[in-house]
Amino acid sequence: MTEGVHLSLCVLQRECISIHVGQAGVQIGNACWELYCLEHGIHPNGHMEDLKAAMANNDESFNTFFSETSMGKHVPRAVYVDLEPSVVDEVRTGPYRQLFHPEQLISGKEDAANNYARGHYTVGKEIVDLVLDRIRKMADQCTGLQGFLVFHSFGGRTGSGFSSLLMERLSVDYGKKSKLEFAVYPAPQRLPNAQVKQCGRLASVATELQD
Repeated sequence: MTEGVHLSLCVLQRECISIHVGQAGVQIGNACWELYCLEHGIHPNGHMEDLKAAMANNDESFNTFFSETSMGKHVPRAVYVDLEPSVVDEVRTGPYRQLFHPEQLISGKEDAANNYARGHYTVGKEIVDLVLDRIRKMADQCTGLQGFLVFHSFGGRTGSGFSSLLMERLSVDYGKKSKLEFAVYPAPQRLPNAQVKQCGRLASVATELQD
């Protein structure tokens, strides 16, 4: 491969940043990143099984979802966030704990108590700037950021209230970038406090349709 062709491939590199919000988003993220690692031959510690072979075959597709450190470790272009710590703590202590940088795993000290307003207007606002700062740092490392993949639930806690707040802010900061949502919509009969949660889901859907 000539230097000019290699340079062109670098310029054409496309990256996506994944954002996993709330219990549902984090648990979906755990399954996704385990699969991504298996597909690209990346160990739970972030090191690739056969990087030289991948480079020889011009297979740099892993760069869409992973960034590579100077030590050869592949780190997900992802942020995990929940307003309470228990679910994110499972990632911090789980089998893929070495895959993520500690700054990528963000948790507050209290949840939204199944209340959309707390996730959007009070508890969520205390943490949203930190989340956006982590996202900005990842975006600055990208050469061709295409957009964001947002995983969350329309349930009445972090997944609805905080997700809609985050989408509003992303639309302001990255208006021209694509934002794809992968959302779980729970069945009302399977949830406690259904009336409160239904109001939260409706508010979340209305807010995100505006974005």
